[in-house]
Amino acid sequence: MKISIIIPIINEAEIIDKLISSLIHNLYSKNNIKEIIIVDGGSKDGSQDLVNTIAEGKEIAIKLIPSEKGRAKQLNTGAAIAKGEILYFLHADSFPPEHYDLFIIKEVEKENNAGCFRMKFDSTHWWLRFLGWLTQFKSKKCRGGDQSQFITTTLFKEINGYDESYIVYEDNDLVDRLFAINQFVIIPEYVITSARRYEEIGVWRLQYHFLNIHMRKWMGASSEDLYRYYKEKVVS
Repeated sequence: MKISIIIPIINEAEIIDKLISSLIHNLYSKNNIKEIIIVDGGSKDGSQDLVNTIAEGKEIAIKLIPSEKGRAKQLNTGAAIAKGEILYFLHADSFPPEHYDLFIIKEVEKENNAGCFRMKFDSTHWWLRFLGWLTQFKSKKCRGGDQSQFITTTLFKEINGYDESYIVYEDNDLVDRLFAINQFVIIPEYVITSARRYEEIGVWRLQYHFLNIHMRKWMGASSEDLYRYYKEKVVS
């Protein structure tokens, strides 16, 4: 049983080398990893050349593939070519714990076919620490893409992967569908994720907008409405 790691990127030249090095360094066994697939959505900062350079001479296959922009599209594009029995979806600024591969495989061997890790931000801000503390609870309200996501290839195909109509909220949509069929487990180890977006926009401002997006989804907003709000309030 092997894992295909899938990482969507757009302009991640500053961090992708560090992430790949961390992924390889923290493995329990290189034999557990089939490949690392970097799915580029149109980077303009030299990320593609950097990934190709990093891939040279590595014991683990590192593949760079192009995709239309959009995280759901990029994740599905990576999954479509993955050869591992387990898919592990990871954001470029999230760093899994030591022996993450072993933890994932052990869960699948117990027939827990999908799940995530707990999460901590690389920040001492009390609110961000509180958000990390919440990720220990098995509630879909406490989930997010920064915690990373593993799922067997078979189950991923059965639920038709990520919904590409979502430009944002695609991770939560997938988790909602997995909770609905009682296929989700929380591994009690921590992914460390960057607080850079909170630092750029402001902790309270960004948290307000994220809560607003969740409320809008709960009240029936379409994927287009969510993206329109995100683009206006968060990206710009």
